[in-house]
Amino acid sequence: MNEKITVLLVEPGKYPKPIEIEDTLEAMQEVVGGDIEEYMPFDDEVAIICNEEGKMNGSQLNRAVYSKDKQILDVIAGKFFIAYAPFESESFLSMPKDLMKKYEDKFRYPEKFYKTPAGVEAKAYKPVSKDMER
Repeated sequence: MNEKITVLLVEPGKYPKPIEIEDTLEAMQEVVGGDIEEYMPFDDEVAIICNEEGKMNGSQLNRAVYSKDKQILDVIAGKFFIAYAPFESESFLSMPKDLMKKYEDKFRYPEKFYKTPAGVEAKAYKPVSKDMER
């Protein structure tokens, strides 16, 4: 029986949410919809796990990753999740509560992306909640 880990799921057009997944390659691939890629752009020991072909296969642009001076470093396409990834560990682990909160806040609002003469720009927005519809 496989262990489960708690990660932060970030989907295009939605607020991020903690989910529990099996600690298997297949479960991780199912979440992101294809082969996984690990991306560690932050100082914390967390990894963004995304579809390695998300941009090439036309997945919806999801969230930007920013430098300390608020410049866009990269844009992640498609669903992704964030897992705890201590350097000494060979596998992904459940997100500690403090890091879960930090990254929920960091990726709280979905973003829309625009091409401009200066490059790509992102604008955060509040998604329309199904709960609010009548």
